[in-house]
Amino acid sequence: MNSAFLTFNAGSSSLKFAVFDGGETALEPRLKGLIAGLGGGVPAFSAKDATGVPLDAGALGALGAASDHEAVIALLLPWLAAQLGDVPLLAVGHRVVHGGQYYAGPTRVTPEVITRLAGLEPLAPLHQPHNVAAIRAVAKWQPDTPQIACFDTSFHRTQDRLAQLFALPRDLSDEGILRYGFHGLSYDYIAGALPEHLGVQADGRVIVAHLGNGSSMCAMKDRKSRATTMGFTALDGLMMGRRCGALDPGVVLYLMQEKGMSANEVAELLYKQSGLLGVSELSNDMQVLQASDSPHAKEAIALFCYRAASSLAGLLPAIGGLDALVFTAGIGENSALVRKLICEQLAWLGIVLDDAANEAGQSTISAASSKLRVLVIPTNEERVVADASRALIA
Repeated sequence: MNSAFLTFNAGSSSLKFAVFDGGETALEPRLKGLIAGLGGGVPAFSAKDATGVPLDAGALGALGAASDHEAVIALLLPWLAAQLGDVPLLAVGHRVVHGGQYYAGPTRVTPEVITRLAGLEPLAPLHQPHNVAAIRAVAKWQPDTPQIACFDTSFHRTQDRLAQLFALPRDLSDEGILRYGFHGLSYDYIAGALPEHLGVQADGRVIVAHLGNGSSMCAMKDRKSRATTMGFTALDGLMMGRRCGALDPGVVLYLMQEKGMSANEVAELLYKQSGLLGVSELSNDMQVLQASDSPHAKEAIALFCYRAASSLAGLLPAIGGLDALVFTAGIGENSALVRKLICEQLAWLGIVLDDAANEAGQSTISAASSKLRVLVIPTNEERVVADASRALIA
């Protein structure tokens, strides 16, 4: 490895990182890792080299319960420097959730860009502050190293204006209160992988279900976004781990006017206490819920799948039908039960699952008699960030 690219993916409760060779294309990372459990409990560090051998955590093995994103990044950067040794770092790429109206593609970070991204924090409060914190930490660590911001919102800028509008007064739309959509880096990766799985049908009518602690769907045609379930913020659309998803705005008014809740209290409720956690009263982890005999856990799973199937049906007008359905992300890639329950409610579209293939998590899980292809494709946001960083630096 003669040079390297570093990528960061700062989530609401985790920090993913990877090191890619500085060659012409970003294949598999030479090093990748995860720090999970930030903001609650004791963070857990894990990292492996290209062969899958675990790497020693060093000082990161002693992370305390009070460790937040900034504290963790401050320890992680020297650890990464030690792993790189004398290998020059060409650039650091970051997944950034919200680019607003400013950015329709990867952008080299400048002080002005940082200021704009910080100004968007109210629109993505669970992620944007951590994305910006990682950028600032790298700037302090190696101020001369280029940084590239890659936006989850960018992939959806190919949508028609109607798909982006709310039915609000025009001046509010002109100010930027629009449907932006998220999980764009994941959708970008899946769009690039579709030809391998679908051939010429890859440019047809495809819906990708990115199901995880944060969940959304994207309707694609010609491998471009035509509609998506998330809107102005990452709170909209599907039911999620802790987020409620689509909600009658009258509920918010009721909570504030009749229950006396403040805006901050409502935000805490909708972002952190709802979704699978709120309905189950047990956990936001789908594996925990599937293993539970609690009727509330079963209801939470059923509601998650019902809302997903209903939302998928609502995306069909944007692409005029459906040729293939793709499941991806943590729940989409790993829960055969969720895939089955969603597809059963979409049988009217001609979907027939191969139960054995679904249980095994194979790449194609639809039966030969199915009118639609149903796939499971693991996503790789870090590779999208590395490729974009390489392209901008080149």
